[in-house]
Amino acid sequence: MSSKSLFLGLLVGGAIGASAALLSTPESGRDVRNRIKDQLVEMKNLINNLKDQLRETSKEGVVIVKELTEEMKKSVEEWKETVEPHQEGIYQYLEQIEASLRDLENKVKTI
Repeated sequence: MSSKSLFLGLLVGGAIGASAALLSTPESGRDVRNRIKDQLVEMKNLINNLKDQLRETSKEGVVIVKELTEEMKKSVEEWKETVEPHQEGIYQYLEQIEASLRDLENKVKTI
């Protein structure tokens, strides 16, 4: 859910709630206006808190992604350092296996 949808939902819900309270209350107009004013202040504070939380969560997400990227780079470098010295030996071993398979094929063909 996007933050725009959330804020729009809060605003519409607040307006509907305020309208319902206005139409169904036995209180005086002044009392209703004061109560609606208080509810609007509460809603504004709630929206501001949500904005702050979204902002903080976004900042934390950026930090986490950056740390994860650094860890991945480090892991790749460590893997390279581990594998590269043995790479030539691995190629030679694979060539030996390939030659052995060719020899085996030739022997099977002559049988």
